[in-house]
Amino acid sequence: MAEIINLNKARKAKAQAEKPIRAQENRVRFGRTKSEKAADAAEKARIAKTLDDSKRD
Repeated sequence: MAEIINLNKARKAKAQAEKPIRAQENRVRFGRTKSEKAADAAEKARIAKTLDDSKRD
């Protein structure tokens, strides 16, 4: 016969196990300095300008 499990405890245990993974993703996504964000924005703008300039009319 199958073992009886408490679904609430199983759901909470799964959420607790996923918490560190989600925290690591958020640290990568949001844990950047203002200068790093500005550098990325400048790089994206430079790439967009290069692509725009190389288009033919």
